[in-house]
Amino acid sequence: MSNTRREFIQSSAALAVGVMSGAASAMASEPAAGSQVKQSVVTPAEIQVPKIKFGNVEISRMVLGHNQFCGFSHFSTNLSKDMTTWYTQDEVCAVMHRANSFGINAYNYSQNGSEPDSAKRAADDWARFVAEGGKMYVIAGDGNLDPAGTLSLVNTIKPLALQRHGMIVDKAFHEGKMDTVVKDWCKHARDLGVMVGVGTHNPRVIEFVEEKGWDVDFYSGCVYQITRTEAEWKQVLNGELMEMSGETYVQSDPARMYKAIRQTAKPCFAFKILAAGRVADDAIEQAFRTAFSSIKPIDSIYVGMYPRHKDEMKENVEVVHRILTGA
Repeated sequence: MSNTRREFIQSSAALAVGVMSGAASAMASEPAAGSQVKQSVVTPAEIQVPKIKFGNVEISRMVLGHNQFCGFSHFSTNLSKDMTTWYTQDEVCAVMHRANSFGINAYNYSQNGSEPDSAKRAADDWARFVAEGGKMYVIAGDGNLDPAGTLSLVNTIKPLALQRHGMIVDKAFHEGKMDTVVKDWCKHARDLGVMVGVGTHNPRVIEFVEEKGWDVDFYSGCVYQITRTEAEWKQVLNGELMEMSGETYVQSDPARMYKAIRQTAKPCFAFKILAAGRVADDAIEQAFRTAFSSIKPIDSIYVGMYPRHKDEMKENVEVVHRILTGA
């Protein structure tokens, strides 16, 4: 079977819609003994990811994603289980240190995961990384539904920024609860002294918040609208809807999200630019090029890594460096 980035989930629904078949000194320290990552010996890398200004700091234009660490492949149940098994704390910290060596100094932290104790595990992984000398600015996705949980996240992880989790935002948008579920949360986050953002998989959410003029600093937008309602999927599928057990990625979606990102003056983070591993290996660089040519110079991207079978970290960094520097 071909590698995970080349595999496609074949389904009637997928066929119907055309599914996607600065340089800074390294801030790395040695990962703990026993790590199984093939590239676990961290040395300062010559190639560095360029930086942009975000708030009062500079962050890398590629931010390390969290989903793979906690077993969210967004591809298949088997791959998610594989990630959960492989990504021990040793591996998580080794990958984060390696990211540091390439100048990646920002992390899209999340407490969500496929395991019951995922919140504690995420906090423990982060604490160990910091104790080993790792340094990253944290942009945390907050899925808490109560202010106490958000306060605990801020006190424990000390993030630079908080963003309302995209799944929660999209659900609120569909149900007409944006004021109570999202706007009130944004006010609370602002009172905690962090930068405030809104995550979403729906470009209309960004347009909505912009029209309302809410007090937010940034947006995070998934370039594939995977949170459509049943009625919206029926419209996309010309009235037909089969039972979908996974996620469907529509090829025409990215252009719509990229348009929304360009139309706001606020910084944005584009994510799932590789369609959660569905982009073919020979199309990966073009997907990165499309992303960076479609977002603003002040924007960045979130990219998760799963370097179990190849040095995915180095490959992605080289592509990003080549695109942004013209090297």
